[in-house]
Amino acid sequence: MRAFGYFRDAAPGGHSLAQQNKAFLDYCGREGLEPADTFVEAGPANGLAPGFRQLVASLRASITADVVVVVPAVGVLGASPRDAVFRYLQLEALGARVAAIDAGAPAGDDQIITWLREEDGTSLGARVRAAMRRKAVKGEVLGRPPYGYKVGSRRRLELIPEEAVVVRYIFRLYLHERMGIRLIARRLNEEGLKTRRGGNWSMVSIRDILRNRAYLGTYSRFGVRVPGSHPPLVSADDFGLVQDRLNARRTSFAPRVASQYLLSGLAECGYCGNKLIGVSRKQSWKRRDGKPMSNAYRYYQCESRTNQSVCGYHTRRAADLEEQVRTALAEEIRSAGGLPEADVRDDGRAEQARDIQRLRARARAIERRLDGYVAAVTKGRLARERLRELALAAAVDRLAVDDALDAAERRLEVHASAAERRSERALGVAHVLDAWQELPFAELQAGLRDAVARITVTDDCVRVSLRP
Repeated sequence: MRAFGYFRDAAPGGHSLAQQNKAFLDYCGREGLEPADTFVEAGPANGLAPGFRQLVASLRASITADVVVVVPAVGVLGASPRDAVFRYLQLEALGARVAAIDAGAPAGDDQIITWLREEDGTSLGARVRAAMRRKAVKGEVLGRPPYGYKVGSRRRLELIPEEAVVVRYIFRLYLHERMGIRLIARRLNEEGLKTRRGGNWSMVSIRDILRNRAYLGTYSRFGVRVPGSHPPLVSADDFGLVQDRLNARRTSFAPRVASQYLLSGLAECGYCGNKLIGVSRKQSWKRRDGKPMSNAYRYYQCESRTNQSVCGYHTRRAADLEEQVRTALAEEIRSAGGLPEADVRDDGRAEQARDIQRLRARARAIERRLDGYVAAVTKGRLARERLRELALAAAVDRLAVDDALDAAERRLEVHASAAERRSERALGVAHVLDAWQELPFAELQAGLRDAVARITVTDDCVRVSLRP
């Protein structure tokens, strides 16, 4: 199961980002989670919260149904209890569950955000948790169903025959034909089998399926396990053997420390169009005098080959490729006579500003709607079981409004003074090129992304496309 970390630079307790990251990795190690990525909120957790928006985008792009969002404390999610509730429910609507490190809860037990207390002293969080547990005990599906299943009648998991065949195929290839995860992904991709989203299979998606206990016919959610809640796709004996083999291949249980790569998200393979990813390799050897030696090497490789066993590795040393990009960027700017001007016009700014005001008004209306639901429960006019369903719907509506508001504000930014923006960018890129070796990593990467839209890499060529 993969885990995303979500931090804030002003976290409760005054913990630094380094301390929060260490706590996240320690938590993943204890709970058997695979650290996937981390997102940081640089400032108060109000407004649109760019770190949270990036987390939402990653969850939407995630091909696995089992994702945990790990936070240092529930208060990190929002500047106010209401914001925290909205964001918690939005994460749940996207198929993730939230785990708070400071809650001290057992593995699999979600920490529900405490919000408004009613007259009987019971918190909304406790009522939401109780409602979710009641649904889980019944085997009712909460969130996205795993590959191979759909949400059927009575909110139970039902088989999707064409996907179920693929799941059984994956288990057979791994267990009986002794194929590795990478080769299984390659086999599925070569045979034209697609994921639910229509994409290629990767090592992560294959491993998530092999680890998922849902294929035993057991529904697991919110610390509750319901055996026999839906049709199984693999026997208990076969599933156990698969886990034994997966565990035997894991030789190191130390938390993984992700390396930073300057061209991440920018460089793409010129052959298949997929991203290049950073890869670290450590080699050890002995000199003639018997002294042990070791060295770490950093590369960029085609992600299609690394995770899906298609395309080719097309490996490039990180330092060499980054220096080639620096040279190519300088040449592209020189030949183009500077950075390209964005195609912007000043008309429509007033209407866009009005759109933003309307969207903000809608967001406030949704907040009042949630307040009304809580008040109705307090006065006995709304059943507690109904509250969570309505609150979740409100959170989903708010997420759609936030999407629209984010897009509207980005459009308005485009209409800022083109000349001023172009001048600032030109100075920034010149500074990046001149101080390439001296700049801190974050500043260098930000400057590079401000100038470059795409870097296309082949075995013998690097092409830089400037951002308009």
